[in-house]
Amino acid sequence: MYITQMTHFLDETGNIPKQMPKEARELGSFMALVVDATTKEKSAGRINTGIRCFQEKCDGIISSELHNSIYDIHWKCSKCNSEGTIGSWQGTKWDNTDEYY
Repeated sequence: MYITQMTHFLDETGNIPKQMPKEARELGSFMALVVDATTKEKSAGRINTGIRCFQEKCDGIISSELHNSIYDIHWKCSKCNSEGTIGSWQGTKWDNTDEYY
């Protein structure tokens, strides 16, 4: 299980730095996509994001859910069962909540 803080992948301007190692940049970009899709939905349950899994040779689709009680986003792949939790995404450019939570 991946437990990550979105802000660890951002520079002082709130962007994913180009000079970051490729693997870290790809993981940061994946998390940005998941945060964007999850917070656009404004759903209390699990959603299908339409985002393809980032694991090599996996073509599964990511589902995600916002846990209101702890404000983390939990995601899971439909095929390889990779999963993780994203924290510290609030206030990033991919946060679409409009402070409704």
